[in-house]
Amino acid sequence: MKRGRIGKLDTILSFTRQRSTQLFMVLGFFYILVVFLEIPFVFRTAQERPLRLPPLVRPPNGVVSGLTLNDTAFDSFLYQSACRAGRVLWAELKSGNVQAPVSKLDNKSRPCPESIWVSGPEFFSRGRSMVIPCGLTLGSHVTVVGEPLRAQRRKKCQFMMELQGLTTVEGEEPPRVLHFNPRLKGDWSGKPVIELNTCYRMHWGTAMRCDGWKSRAGEDTVDGLVKCEKWIRGDDGDRHAVESKAEWWLKRLIGRTKRVAVDWPFPFSVNKLFVLTLSAGLEGYHVYVDGRHVTSFPYRTGFTLEDATGLILSGDISVRSVFAASLPLVHPNISSQQHLEFSTRWRAPSLPHFGVELFIGILSAGNHFAERMAVRKSWMQHNSIQSSKVVARFFVALHPRKEINVELKKEAEYFGDIVIVPYVDNYDLVVLKTVAICEYGARTVSADYIMKGDDDTFIKVDDVMTRVRNVPYSMSFYIGNINYRHRPMRHGKWAVTYEEWPEEEYPPYANGPGYILSSDIASYIVSEFEVHKLRLFKMEDVSMGMWVEQFNRTKAVYYFHSLRFCQYGCVEGYVTAHYQSPRQMMCLWDKLQMQTIPECCNMR
Repeated sequence: MKRGRIGKLDTILSFTRQRSTQLFMVLGFFYILVVFLEIPFVFRTAQERPLRLPPLVRPPNGVVSGLTLNDTAFDSFLYQSACRAGRVLWAELKSGNVQAPVSKLDNKSRPCPESIWVSGPEFFSRGRSMVIPCGLTLGSHVTVVGEPLRAQRRKKCQFMMELQGLTTVEGEEPPRVLHFNPRLKGDWSGKPVIELNTCYRMHWGTAMRCDGWKSRAGEDTVDGLVKCEKWIRGDDGDRHAVESKAEWWLKRLIGRTKRVAVDWPFPFSVNKLFVLTLSAGLEGYHVYVDGRHVTSFPYRTGFTLEDATGLILSGDISVRSVFAASLPLVHPNISSQQHLEFSTRWRAPSLPHFGVELFIGILSAGNHFAERMAVRKSWMQHNSIQSSKVVARFFVALHPRKEINVELKKEAEYFGDIVIVPYVDNYDLVVLKTVAICEYGARTVSADYIMKGDDDTFIKVDDVMTRVRNVPYSMSFYIGNINYRHRPMRHGKWAVTYEEWPEEEYPPYANGPGYILSSDIASYIVSEFEVHKLRLFKMEDVSMGMWVEQFNRTKAVYYFHSLRFCQYGCVEGYVTAHYQSPRQMMCLWDKLQMQTIPECCNMR
């Protein structure tokens, strides 16, 4: 009996060992599967970015921003009226009741006049302006016959001649392609002076002043001509001073001949008729007065000759006549939509099913067809964007002209890279596009990092990715060309009243052409906007600085400053280059294909 019981016990133990062995084998198999497949995947994802589940929820209409614009949310008449008008315009667009005007004439069949002549009385009746339908081209010239007048109410006597472009955004002043300002009585210098400058999107460049001294030999010339010619200043410090007898005898003994200097007076005098000719050269504009070269001004970034579609004369001046000749017969921008190349090659890739590492939101205006097309053909062709590791979208508000909105909607539906923020565009409300960028980046694509740029900003995607990856994932950060202790201007064009900003300094803020945020800051901005606690300041980049400072009160934000995020133009080794024309965009992209070190393009 005992042996039987022992035999049964051995059988049970043997079966138990067998089952245990099988169980351990199964557990071992799953352990190996988890160790060699699952754990490295989770670890790698945790290093790069957390795995986001569930998949992204796409908005019902990918063309329109998911940002909710409530026209009663903020106590601002401008905000309310822009939102209401935008809602009406968008409803009309969706209904299909608005149609773009059909033109039976193509670009080649719409010639422009080769020359234009306007008399003085006619010029003044047009508001001291003359339209140049197709702009200028190489060799074009404009001749003005007039005379400076004595100032009636001001001590200063001056007049301005400006080549202006078309207004691109409602609320903005037209760009000054060239600003020519002779000041007969001088300014702070007390001596006659001529100042030249440009103004692009309401940002003035660095002025060039001609004050009676000839440009230095080391300065760059413009088509072989000096930037400033010499004229008689009439002061004690003039280089034209009479030499002493001792100097005269010394020069005679050593055989140095005396050069006869021909100096001219200041080219403009009160009540004296002048003939001024402005010509367009290969490298810049040249100004001649009464047949004598006075100054030359090199072309500046962001402008082309075709942009100069208007001539304005203002100030203390009487105009007898204006004549423009050698004008182009066809304007390349006569139809904005012709810049669009409807090819599948330029369509945006589909959004990924899970979150992306970087989202780039690009501010644009409805009629900036050429700028958007240049961006599509240049840095948006980067491998990271084409593979959807990085997503880039344009953010555009509605244009007051309905036909432009029709073309904009077609463009958005075809290329798939435009997000329309449904309000009527206005310079003081650009900040709404920035909030929409934060909403799209944080919620629609669930990006780790969010970058804001402009449609005239060239972005070197590789360098942006390198910078954000060098920051610990848990850190809240703000990267860009940061202004510290910047003071608001209380007077002039950029005046900010004490009601708008009572403090004497702005919070630290990055310049608007290009900056990067961590996603938690973007999410905070959208949440504050939705509960109507977000302060909407008219300057978009300053607004972002205000919001980041507010976020910084609850969680530390690390500010990273770099001059390589260029505010004006381009510098060698740039991360972003601003004020780049469509031609320069393509030039910069072509250079990046040939070399890794970013170099600027000085072409206009």
